[in-house]
Amino acid sequence: MAAAASVPLRVCNQEIVRFDLEIKAAVQDIRDCPGPLSALTELNAAVKEKFQQLRGRLQELEQMAKEQDKESEKQALLQEVENHKKQMLRKTTKESLAESASNITESLMGISRMMSQQVQQSEETVQTLANSSRTILEANEEFKSMSGTIQLGRKLITKYNRRELTDKLLIFLALALFLATVLYILKKRLFPFL
Repeated sequence: MAAAASVPLRVCNQEIVRFDLEIKAAVQDIRDCPGPLSALTELNAAVKEKFQQLRGRLQELEQMAKEQDKESEKQALLQEVENHKKQMLRKTTKESLAESASNITESLMGISRMMSQQVQQSEETVQTLANSSRTILEANEEFKSMSGTIQLGRKLITKYNRRELTDKLLIFLALALFLATVLYILKKRLFPFL
């Protein structure tokens, strides 16, 4: 009967050792994982699952220990269960650290995405500013050429105003000469004795 009872104990111990090794390997995989976030999440879920299985086996071992007839075997098994629980508590801390690392990685990836978007927006803003500067320079060149055209037009208008004044003066002088000639002819014809 003792040999039959020891087989489940050995199987339970072997499974506890196997889960312990699997948890250690999974934690190492989390440490070595370069990303992406989905891979870290999967590894973290695997570690949690192994911990649940390990807890189940430890509960089974504790129940088997309580069912032992010999007090020395019972105490030895309960001590072994306590040792496993203490180790599991340290591993749970590692699990929480791994989860924290996963959360931090997720936050950093989010920040990285936001920074990438900001850089892209900055590039678009710089491009818009460059286009605006080019448009302003073109408008400035056009204004300079228009300014030259306006100054030329002003000079032409001033020249035409002077020409108009000269033309009016010449017309006035020609009219005065014509009138003087007409008066002279009339005077000689109508009043030849004067």
